[in-house]
Amino acid sequence: MAASTTLGVFSGTTSTRISFPKAESNRLSLKTSANAVSELGFVASHLAGLKISNDVSFELARPIATKFAPALQPVARRVCPFTGKKANKANKVSFSNHKTKKLQFVNLQYKKVWWEAGKRFVKLRLSTKALKTIEKNGLDAVAKKAGIDLRKG
Repeated sequence: MAASTTLGVFSGTTSTRISFPKAESNRLSLKTSANAVSELGFVASHLAGLKISNDVSFELARPIATKFAPALQPVARRVCPFTGKKANKANKVSFSNHKTKKLQFVNLQYKKVWWEAGKRFVKLRLSTKALKTIEKNGLDAVAKKAGIDLRKG
């Protein structure tokens, strides 16, 4: 073998000799005793300042299980809870009869409505059609038909 640099590494009672060849040879030779590799816990590499471990027992990363909670409150949709009215897709027609898509939103209003059974005002976001229906039939009847519990809001 050509001239080489030898590095001695000592750990506990075992020693390992690692031989690094010169530029003429591209092979790396490793001279160790029979049990040295299995008994050696780690080799301190002086060349890179790294710890090289032959311990292959490791634990796989487990995903972190957390409950997702949104930071912000969800935005109120443009849907009337009493009548179920929502936006309508329509065409906006120009003078040249060119059609483009547009949304026709529901006329939703925030209103404080007197609730007779609860003896208090209830703040609701409802359509003007639902407001007319409440005036005609009463808040309890319309809320019961829509399946809305007024005690929560």
